[in-house]
Amino acid sequence: MHDLIVANGMLVDGSGSQKRIADIAVDAGRISAVGSGLGAASRIIDASGQLVTPGFVDIHTHYDGQATWDPVLAPSCWHGVTTLIMGNCGVGFAPVRKGSEEFLIHLMEGVEDIPGTALSEGIDWSWESFLEFLDALERAPHMLDLGAQIAHGPVRTYAMGERGALNELATDADIEAMAEIVREAILAGAFGFTISRTLVHRAIDGEPVPGTFAAENELFGIGRVLGELGRGVFELAPAGVMGEDLAAPEREVAWMRKLAAEIGRPISFALVQHEADPKQWKRVLDLATESGSMLWPQVASRPGTILIGHDTLNPFSFRPSYKQLRELPAAERVARLREPGIRKQILSERGEVLDPRAAVVQSLFENALHRVFPLGDPPDYEPHPNTSILATAERMHRDPHAVLYDAMLELDGRQLLMLTIVGYADGDLEAVRAMLEHPQSVFGLGDGGAHCGAICDASMTTSLLSHWARDRKRGPRLPVEWVVQKMTRATAELYGLTDRGLVAPGMKADLNVIDFDRLDLALPELVHDLPAGGRRFIQRAKGYTATIVSGEVVLEEGEPTGALPGRLVRGR
Repeated sequence: MHDLIVANGMLVDGSGSQKRIADIAVDAGRISAVGSGLGAASRIIDASGQLVTPGFVDIHTHYDGQATWDPVLAPSCWHGVTTLIMGNCGVGFAPVRKGSEEFLIHLMEGVEDIPGTALSEGIDWSWESFLEFLDALERAPHMLDLGAQIAHGPVRTYAMGERGALNELATDADIEAMAEIVREAILAGAFGFTISRTLVHRAIDGEPVPGTFAAENELFGIGRVLGELGRGVFELAPAGVMGEDLAAPEREVAWMRKLAAEIGRPISFALVQHEADPKQWKRVLDLATESGSMLWPQVASRPGTILIGHDTLNPFSFRPSYKQLRELPAAERVARLREPGIRKQILSERGEVLDPRAAVVQSLFENALHRVFPLGDPPDYEPHPNTSILATAERMHRDPHAVLYDAMLELDGRQLLMLTIVGYADGDLEAVRAMLEHPQSVFGLGDGGAHCGAICDASMTTSLLSHWARDRKRGPRLPVEWVVQKMTRATAELYGLTDRGLVAPGMKADLNVIDFDRLDLALPELVHDLPAGGRRFIQRAKGYTATIVSGEVVLEEGEPTGALPGRLVRGR
């Protein structure tokens, strides 16, 4: 008798092969058989009319703090993810010297928009070294499997102290010390080393992340550790990724190619389209993937956005009359905002922004209304340009800010709008499709656990499946077999997770049963469920009938079953 059989489902096995009807038997946390007539089982899940896929492997998350206190790891758990990798973009929480904890919190808060108060209250700091950090994660119960990378920010700060934090030039001795820390981390089970070089990534005080300006000898001195050990991915947010320096991306590719050739290890970097040069992504992609390259551009499944609503920053946030209403209960606030006199007063005012970080966002709001779209319920991440706030206002011969004001009051004030920051310069997702389809690109950039007050892109796995394989109307769709492979076997193999991402005998029994016709995203919502009442956007989905980790059903219709079979996964 088998432990579990998932019966009669349309199997999309992660290999890219044609989907087929099959039963899957599970024993002792592994897939024991795939076929038909597999016998009896303690539990049978009838998957008739539904897709059965491997669990999704998300290689770009930031649960480094949340994983120390939260067994569920939402919102990623609601979107088919069964294995996640954290520690991306050069920020993390190990190693750490006593007294420097708040500095690392400020880095994470500034770069990834995770409330510092939540991190301060939620993390117990029961470690100093990266090995001890992994041990702490291993002791904590989890629903999903998780792995970690070691980040440049804490490494540089630990090795160099204040000099490292302030981005001073590393000496040969500094580089040797950092390399030794990374060596110990990789041997302990880190899946790689990560850095950030974009000026967009700054600590909460506005200072660039440690390592932003690291010289080539520092990058190569640390990167050689991966080559010597023959393991680990070198991951980065490159300079110029957000269009802040148009000459930077090609320069970045040059040293990345040189490093990859020397160490023989994959380098994965964020690749996006930005409005400053809408075709640059193609030049970078071509340079990065020339014959023999070990560079793996990491790409998203939808635009990079900022969400606009009454519970987050919006173009009216700094106008005096609007600020006076911010603390009212939601229903009362919306009622007051509908009053003609208040509406007229707010629209007549100008806001004063003193925080330079908020001023950047406010400037985007004021000058990019052609890139602001109602998100809708269910959300539409590929809207037509003629539905933007500016296009709507021009068509109606109205003030764009009045149109935006009224749009924010839709859905009883729950309506969200999205400001497309990257990936939408052409007014569609054709550039994103070309990036996704490239054989050397890897799917990522969902940032699960991060950007709590601005986005919720942990749902990009659901978007990749529902939008690209079923719903897309403004261009070609992608085969469901290809889509599933892109976020299962392909991501797993890049990180050496050879025991998952494929439905075959002997593989880890991580599975999704998906009612594909019903699969859809909910509108993001802001909740205050982090430690110290910290706020974050969450986004649920419907259509995930069951998510299975190591043969145990951990979610049914999006609700936790109480099973916590997730484990810390260590690199080879």
